Amino acid sequence: MAANPSSSNEALIIDAVRSPRGIGKKDKGGLSHVHPQKVLGQVLNGLQERVGFEPADVEDVVCGNGSHAGDHAHDIGRMAVLDAGWPISVPGVTLNRFCGSGQQAVTFGAMGVASGHQDLVIGCGIESMSRPARNGTDGFHANNEHLLETHPQVPQGLSADLIATIDGRSREECDALGLESQRRAEEAIKEGRFDRSLITIKNDDGTVALDAEEFPRPETTAEGLASLNPSFAKMVDFKMEQSDSTMTELVNQKYPGVTLNHVHHAGNSSGVVDGAGAVLLSSSRYAEANGLTARAKIVMSAVAADEPLIMLTAPGPAALKCLEKAGMSVDDIDLFEVNEAFASVVLRFFSDTGADPSKVNVNGGAIALGHPIGATGAMLIGTIIDELERRDLETGLVAMCTGGGMGTATIVQRV
Repeated sequence: MAANPSSSNEALIIDAVRSPRGIGKKDKGGLSHVHPQKVLGQVLNGLQERVGFEPADVEDVVCGNGSHAGDHAHDIGRMAVLDAGWPISVPGVTLNRFCGSGQQAVTFGAMGVASGHQDLVIGCGIESMSRPARNGTDGFHANNEHLLETHPQVPQGLSADLIATIDGRSREECDALGLESQRRAEEAIKEGRFDRSLITIKNDDGTVALDAEEFPRPETTAEGLASLNPSFAKMVDFKMEQSDSTMTELVNQKYPGVTLNHVHHAGNSSGVVDGAGAVLLSSSRYAEANGLTARAKIVMSAVAADEPLIMLTAPGPAALKCLEKAGMSVDDIDLFEVNEAFASVVLRFFSDTGADPSKVNVNGGAIALGHPIGATGAMLIGTIIDELERRDLETGLVAMCTGGGMGTATIVQRV
C-alpha cells in the first residue's frame, strides 16, 4: 500500500543491515569470489526479509560505490536490484563520493523522503576491493594528472602522514589508536554486538561464503605494531604520469618546508575488505500506512571540503557544520562513528571537535574491521543505531573523510 505524497516528512530509518567484511584480496577473502552485485543483492534481500516491506514499493535504490569500473560498472545499484530478483519496476542509481559514497547514498535517500518526493527509499553501498579494475580508469587510480599544477594531489597515505606531521602526532599515538581499535572490535565481536545487522552471504550453490567478520586481528600487540615499517615512505620519490614533480615536491608546493614524518602502516590504517550495507528509509506516512516501526530518524546531514592535497581533514568541519545546522553541540551526541581511514584522521577529529574519545568508535573501527570504500558509510549508520539501542542512548553522529578533500556527516536519533 503506497502512502499519499506529503510536502514534508521526517526521514525515518526502518532498519539497516550489512554483510560481514571479507578480506579484500583476490582468491583469499570469503567474498572475493562472489560478484559484488550478488553481495549487495543478498543484502537487499536480507533487509526485505527482516522488515517485510513490499519491494515493488521501493521508489529508488541509491547505491554508493568508489570504483564504477570493472565488476562495479554499469550502475551496480540497478544491477543488484535485478540480481536480487526484485520487480523490474524498482530503479537503482549509483553515485561516487569516494569513501563517503555509502553515507551520501543514505543522505540522498533521506532527502528524497524528507522532501515528500519519495516515500520508501534504500540507501546502500558496495565495494569488492579484492577485484577493482586495474586498467587505470577505476576510482582508486583516478587520472587527475592535469590538476597537479593547480591542485596537486598525492596518495591518501601520504596525506595521512602529512596530517600527523602538521599536528605533531607521533607513531606511538597512531599505534595506540590502532591497538585500541583492535581491542574494542574483539570485545564487540565476542559479545555479539554486530550479530543483529549481519546478513550471511552465500555462494551460488547455497553454501555459506561468509557469515562473520574476517579482517580483525585480535592478536595484535603494541610490540607488533612498533615493528612494522611505514607503508608510504617509499612513495615520496614517485612521479605521476605527465608530471615532473615527485610526491615530496607536490607536498612542498602546498606546504613549503614540511618534511613528512611517516607514521602510518597496515596496523594503524584502514583495512582493505569487501562488503555491502543497506539502510531502509521511509516517510512517516508510509510507515504508518504499512505497519512499519522506525528504529531512528535522520536529524541532519552535511558535507564539507578542505584543501585536496591534505585531503583527509574535513570530517571535523563536516560534523561541526552538521551540528550547527541541527542546532546542536558536540555534547548533545551520545556516540560517534568516525571512519578510521588512518589513525591521524581520527586524532584530527578529536582536536577539531572536542569529541570525547571514549564515545568514538566504541566497537572498533576500520583499522580493525576494514573499510569497503563505497559501503562503509551505510554500514556505520547501522552500527551506530545498533549501539545506541544496546546502551539505551539517543543520538549519534557518523563522520567520514573522502577523496578530493571532502568530509561527510550525519546525525541520527532513535525514535
